[in-house]
Amino acid sequence: MPTQKPTKKQREVLDFIKRFQKKHHYSPSLKEIAKHFGVSAPTIHQHVQALRKKGYVSAAKGEKRSVEAYEFGQSEIATIPLMGLIPAGGPIEAISNPEPIQVPKSMLSRTGRHYALEVRGRSMIEEGISDGDIVIIRDQPTVENGESAVAYLPEKNEVTLKKIYHEGDRIRLQPANKEMQSFYEKKVDIQGKVLGVIRKVK
Repeated sequence: MPTQKPTKKQREVLDFIKRFQKKHHYSPSLKEIAKHFGVSAPTIHQHVQALRKKGYVSAAKGEKRSVEAYEFGQSEIATIPLMGLIPAGGPIEAISNPEPIQVPKSMLSRTGRHYALEVRGRSMIEEGISDGDIVIIRDQPTVENGESAVAYLPEKNEVTLKKIYHEGDRIRLQPANKEMQSFYEKKVDIQGKVLGVIRKVK
């Protein structure tokens, strides 16, 4: 849910995204938003990232039409289980304590099972995932290189949240924090892909 009010310009960008989605039934590209406001795409990118951090839109890196405005009407809310804590630092044993949590439907895929986890640690801060945030996960056994995922390490019976890279017969688990080192595992079970983040209310 939103954690801060948008600025006047951010509100204008948000309203345009909502109108575009309603009219076309898909999201505008950064170039289309920029053209509407007569500014550069990098400028719009800054506004979109600010709106994402404040909880008003989702935006997937590298995808052309991934900017989607959340709708917060009751009909647009879904309930998924909050399964407990996920470490975003060094791997530690998972804690499972399911309880219901309400999230915008726009954060979920149209198909599949979804769940939420509360983040512990700072290893994913460069992906906009901070300690205390809630990550929305789609339950799936594979992800593409560079995607953030819940990874179970069977030899350690531990789980962690990292960016995944397949490198030959091993997998690199990469933090999104330049102060932390990646590590390698032979056996990794992917338990879900990160779809979005609900910022911790400060």
